Amino acid sequence: MAAEDVGEEPSGAPGASGPMSRGRFLFALALCIVGITILMGLGTWQVERLQWKEALIERIETRIHGAPISLDEAIALRAETGDIDYQPVTLTGRFLNDGERYFLSTYEGQAGWNVFTPLVTPEDRMVFVNRGFVPYELRDPAKRPQSLVEGTVSITGLAREAPEEKPGYFLPDNDPAKDTFFWRDLPAMAEGIALGSDIRLVPFFVDADDTPNPGGLPVGGQTVVTIPNNHLQYAITWYGIGVVLIVMTGMLVVNRWRSRHDGRPGSA
Repeated sequence: MAAEDVGEEPSGAPGASGPMSRGRFLFALALCIVGITILMGLGTWQVERLQWKEALIERIETRIHGAPISLDEAIALRAETGDIDYQPVTLTGRFLNDGERYFLSTYEGQAGWNVFTPLVTPEDRMVFVNRGFVPYELRDPAKRPQSLVEGTVSITGLAREAPEEKPGYFLPDNDPAKDTFFWRDLPAMAEGIALGSDIRLVPFFVDADDTPNPGGLPVGGQTVVTIPNNHLQYAITWYGIGVVLIVMTGMLVVNRWRSRHDGRPGSA
């Protein structure tokens, strides 16, 4: 009786390893091609975003160091271009100190408020001016009477667009009834201010510069000009993953070619 070979499986038995079937190969190849297309598209999109962001940063840097323009010129510029952010502006008018609004903020690690005060110009325009930061415990204007400037004042600052909606889902809702704000909702800030029918609300804010205020408060110059630009890193990441997938696709095709040629009839 011939000895039975132990541990060998007949060719074609279940569990035997063999070349990838044509259908599986084509499916894997299609997935690789789709993945490469998506990854390269994402990389290209990030390059386009990088070019846009660099142009935006250059435009803002040029703008904030330019000469200030009048409020009327700023209004005309916004109407023409739709873009007024970070444009230096000069204002003349009188503060409505009883219309202060408070925007939660920090300054040099200290919690407090940015004080937004409406200013009425001789041309019957009202613009909300971010006068600057006061500590948390000095929100009440009665505790800083020197800051309540009366009469005509001149302000230089940067124009800031008013967002149309809450910038982030996780931001708390504003509380206009308590004059407390967590995002710059211009219509809500303007509610409750008694003005004549001839007064027109300017559709943007002005952040005052760091010229000292009487008594040292509020502390002006609170505009944050920080624009993140990580698009190059993102582009390199997407392109890098795409290159890896291209290499893997090449290996897949080479292995398929080898398996077919190594297994053809008559091969050694």
